[in-house]
Amino acid sequence: IIAAGTGEFEAGISKDGQTREHALLAYTLGVKQLIVAINKMDTTKWSEARFQEIIKETSNFIKKVGYNPKTVAFVPISGFNGDNMIDSSPNCPWYKGWEKEIKSGKVTGKTLLEAIDSIEPPKRPSDKPLRLPLQDVYKIGGIGTVPVGRVETGVIKPGMVVTFAPANVTTEVKSVEMHHEQLTEGLPGDNVGFNVKNVSVKEIRRGNVAGDS
Repeated sequence: IIAAGTGEFEAGISKDGQTREHALLAYTLGVKQLIVAINKMDTTKWSEARFQEIIKETSNFIKKVGYNPKTVAFVPISGFNGDNMIDSSPNCPWYKGWEKEIKSGKVTGKTLLEAIDSIEPPKRPSDKPLRLPLQDVYKIGGIGTVPVGRVETGVIKPGMVVTFAPANVTTEVKSVEMHHEQLTEGLPGDNVGFNVKNVSVKEIRRGNVAGDS
């Protein structure tokens, strides 16, 4: 979100500005798809020149961060009045809509909601080998050893044989749970706990990675 107000935009993209910081943070944290909403357009009296100036400046600096401006939707909005948020606004007749490139071609739209809807969902790498870094290992009375972590790639299922690296411990998965519910399988993105056979809490630890063996 960028403020279009005189001085506000300039402060945001200055050397220590927040806009610059947010773009860098997003890119560093692996956010691949970006929307730039240019807010407070009502304070510029919906100036097309100001909108174009902000697009030009912002494109230059997001390019330096690592984004391709052609894949970014730039939307002029007024959050205070709701312009171009859900419905297209009559206040900027010059605005013909945003356009961005995706793998399958070009996408266009007018509003911020349409820009959000055009974000492509990330693919879950469930076809890759299992990799599950352990966050923690619990010893639960009556159940046994329960490692906990998030599935990064692949699938974890009861009955599977897994090996923990670098501990080099191989065992069978007895059951898989998420939020206290039994799962038939855990997929990438799932935070799971799984019970393993004949492994003591001392043999595996946080930071080990479970893989299918």
